[in-house]
Amino acid sequence: MANAKNARMVLDKDFVVGKIDERIFGSFLEHLGRAIYEGIYEPKHPKADKAGFRTDVSEIIKELQVPIVRYPGGNFVSGYNWEDGVGPVKDRPVKRDIAWETIETNEFGTNEFCAWAKDLDIDVMMTVNLGTRGVDEARNFVEYCNSPEGTYYADMRREHGVSDPHDIKLWCVGNEMDGFWQIGHKPADEYGKLARETAKVMRLVDPTIEIVVSGSSLREMPTFPQWDATVLDLAYEQVDYISLHTYFTNFDDNLKNYLALSVGMESYIRSVVAVCDYIKEKHGALKTMYLSFDEYNVWYHSRPGMVSQTGGWQVAPPILEDVYNFEDALLLGLALITLLRNADRIKVACLSQLVNVIAPIMTRANGPAWRQTIFYPYLHASLYGRGTALLPSIQSPTYMTQSFPILDVPFLDGIGTMREEAGELTIFAVNRDADSPLDFTCELRGFSEYKVLEHIVMTNDNPKATNTEENPDNVIPSKDGDASIDGGMVKALLPALSWNVIRLKR
Repeated sequence: MANAKNARMVLDKDFVVGKIDERIFGSFLEHLGRAIYEGIYEPKHPKADKAGFRTDVSEIIKELQVPIVRYPGGNFVSGYNWEDGVGPVKDRPVKRDIAWETIETNEFGTNEFCAWAKDLDIDVMMTVNLGTRGVDEARNFVEYCNSPEGTYYADMRREHGVSDPHDIKLWCVGNEMDGFWQIGHKPADEYGKLARETAKVMRLVDPTIEIVVSGSSLREMPTFPQWDATVLDLAYEQVDYISLHTYFTNFDDNLKNYLALSVGMESYIRSVVAVCDYIKEKHGALKTMYLSFDEYNVWYHSRPGMVSQTGGWQVAPPILEDVYNFEDALLLGLALITLLRNADRIKVACLSQLVNVIAPIMTRANGPAWRQTIFYPYLHASLYGRGTALLPSIQSPTYMTQSFPILDVPFLDGIGTMREEAGELTIFAVNRDADSPLDFTCELRGFSEYKVLEHIVMTNDNPKATNTEENPDNVIPSKDGDASIDGGMVKALLPALSWNVIRLKR
């Protein structure tokens, strides 16, 4: 092992990014593969409750304290009729899902999902279909979900056994509508007008809701950022957030390039913020447009050569079941740091997805559930990353990558978060260096009488190490970090290739 390199961070109590919206730790469940069926819902499983929900999976999800989950898609939603998934199960139609080439039984739908979410104290982020449908179906869906009684769709819900409204506050108008792969794909001007009118009518049904408009699916889309500018120019007054999606890949198996992808994520965020602020000024608007980063994750293990999987017209086939390794966990940690560093504008984010499909949690039908490597950075960020984000000053040695030839990528990346009323401060830090530990110091300004509670470290000699059903604890964090504090200076050795969480309390 090479000698440790020096890296320094400064956290000042007054250098604030912004308050962290807890919804930044959200997730996503789509009718795709085994995310729903055999994921959260498996009525014949020995640990299923009376509603068919897997209690072993629910207990693991509870550990994460997930505040909100987006549903039901994803590409699936652009061909989905919400009416197919409500009412007596025996009367629900079995249909083809042409987005993923699977068979959808509709055994599980809106009311089942809302019941599951309520049981886990999770808010619902609902997406309406603007691929094959439009204004009328969306307004009816809001009435079905949110209106108390006395009108057609509200009374329909009550007839379906749900007396109280679901009271869903966050709605997405369409999914990835810029994508040529999307059912009902539309050019930006057509979608922008449809999104505007749909949002307007949805708000007339329930003025308390917030609405997310579909932004560019990826930064690499040829229409980015013009798509976002056109859509916002048309719909700015009627929406509250614009969505971003990104998926990280490592097809070249180049670790240095791979761990630098969060730098591109940061640039993507700043570009979308610039578009939002341009349209704000163009319209002379008082309202600030916020960001909903409602799909992000590592996704490449299950699609070699970028060939997307489809389901062969089966019910709940095992597709997109990436098995994540340790280097994936590091990149997810870097992505979470990036989200927190932009907490002033990102108010919602959804790890895509939650169970089985590119997910932190895996299951076997009629068998166990286990945590993948990426589970742990997500867990730590959700548990210890709430409160207020602090803007760090970082001095670190750097390296060059093929992906970012004009950028010096720092070996150290990190962020600080504080819960002032509880006297808690957390430092998240990643060492990207595969060859050398970092001799890390963090100067704390304005934080007196703080002591180190614990230093969580996640590292592994094998970047390709994974967790499996047979060995579910192969890659797990430990609490044996050596962080200390003296005179307002935190010191720690960050192992080569490591995710670190240093918790302090007054």
